[in-house]
Amino acid sequence: MNQTGGSGWQITTDTSGPLMIALFVRDAAGLDGAGHPALSHAAPKIRPADHTHLTAEVGGLSALKTEWEAWWEQLLKAHPQTSPELTPPEFEAFGNSPALQRVLQAHFGSALTWARERRSEYAQLEAERVASGSDQLLNDMVGDRLMEVGRKARDFNLTIIELPLDEQRAWYLEPDKILMSHELMSQPELFRSYVQPVVEILA
Repeated sequence: MNQTGGSGWQITTDTSGPLMIALFVRDAAGLDGAGHPALSHAAPKIRPADHTHLTAEVGGLSALKTEWEAWWEQLLKAHPQTSPELTPPEFEAFGNSPALQRVLQAHFGSALTWARERRSEYAQLEAERVASGSDQLLNDMVGDRLMEVGRKARDFNLTIIELPLDEQRAWYLEPDKILMSHELMSQPELFRSYVQPVVEILA
């Protein structure tokens, strides 16, 4: 996690294990385009499998999609906490989402391993940013904005959640969250094109 801030404002960049697990489940179940915003595929690519046999008795793929979307929305709202709790092997918190519960039971081990690997890659990425000074980009962006408007920043908190996605872009979730590919910050111009407009709204 990296935090940058000034008088009355703070920007936090971090990743999220629970959101990574949810992405794994989405891609493994072939739920393309599910969730708001509809994020690109995870990277490295997760091979989708047919889940008809698992979900047929509990509403099939359409029920799984609805349940997954409700879970995704909950995770985004609760971040950085985890809600509902992911407790194997039964996943009792998902009792009202039987299709999702079955898919979690089938894939949780692989999802957890995949998410842990991505987390350790992210930690390495963060260390490289600190070493190169590219973690100062956000500070510079707010500074540029304040110079432009000639006043102090308004009070704001912005959370940037970086995820292993194959499309280099960001998605703004009003009022105070951005989801983005964790490779995006390594392309300063592209990164700025997504984040600067949000900084202008908030600061």
